[in-house]
Amino acid sequence: MVHARPVITSEGVAGTARLALMLMGPTASGKTEAAISVAEQFPVEIISVDSSLVYRGMDIGTAKPAPETMARFPHHLVDIREPWQTYSAAEFRADALRLMDEILRRGRLPLLVGGTMFYFRSLECGFSELPPSDRALRRRIEDSARKRGWPALHAELARLDPKRAAQIAPRDKQRIQRALEIVQLTGGPLEVRPRRPRPGEFRFMKIGLAPCDRAVLHRRIASRFEAMLALGLVEEVEKLLARREVSPELPAMKMVGYRQVAEFLRHEVGYNAMVQNALAATRQLAKRQLTWLRNQGGITWVDTGPSVRQSVLNAYILSKLAPLGV
Repeated sequence: MVHARPVITSEGVAGTARLALMLMGPTASGKTEAAISVAEQFPVEIISVDSSLVYRGMDIGTAKPAPETMARFPHHLVDIREPWQTYSAAEFRADALRLMDEILRRGRLPLLVGGTMFYFRSLECGFSELPPSDRALRRRIEDSARKRGWPALHAELARLDPKRAAQIAPRDKQRIQRALEIVQLTGGPLEVRPRRPRPGEFRFMKIGLAPCDRAVLHRRIASRFEAMLALGLVEEVEKLLARREVSPELPAMKMVGYRQVAEFLRHEVGYNAMVQNALAATRQLAKRQLTWLRNQGGITWVDTGPSVRQSVLNAYILSKLAPLGV
């Protein structure tokens, strides 16, 4: 990385000792480009806040930074799991807090970059005291899903806990199931219950990245998926499914893009339908991400359309860090 030596001065450590930067935004909003620009100008280390980048061998469909980019600007929490392994928000929170402390001790600042909003929320808020799983209730939810379908249960969750539903895809079986279980066991939404004290208090400088014009974001989504296909996304999914440990039912294989390509490879849809389904699912994902972000407080927004405004972003960060001695 650039800035081989720590550049947080001794005078600035007291003011920045528990400070972390957050670059948050929907898919295809230019987060990676912005993070690299920040890393070129400031003494930061990048921590990925992206549940898809944790998987090894899933590179094209996750828009994982290129190897040369990763070599110059290492990203923590990338390629740390196999596609058949799990990685929970609680594990992310523990890993991220540990890394943030280590980065600060090296005289640098953590730069948290990504679009997995539940991960961001876990860092800021911790977790509620959640009830253990109830097997009987879980079976009833699964029976209802078989009769009505998971989108119908997602609609029910939206009525009972709209904020949580906004963070979950309509076909995300595991998260819908657990969210409904929590609501029915506790009698209320997740957010209204007290949370455990946070073990480490950090101050977050939250920056939202998104084009002001939604059409710009949709064009980027389309051009990026076209590039993924040209790079060999279909072949990547085919190679994954050829592994005996990987099945289409794994959470990793249900990610946007991978699910649609897997359907194409199983001859459930044609090529053009696969492309349109993937684009529609990606736009829906971006909409959910933006909805969540706009309901959060304390975010400074930077317009990333029609081009990523690195100069504006870096000037804003400098204006906030300079008084702290960075």
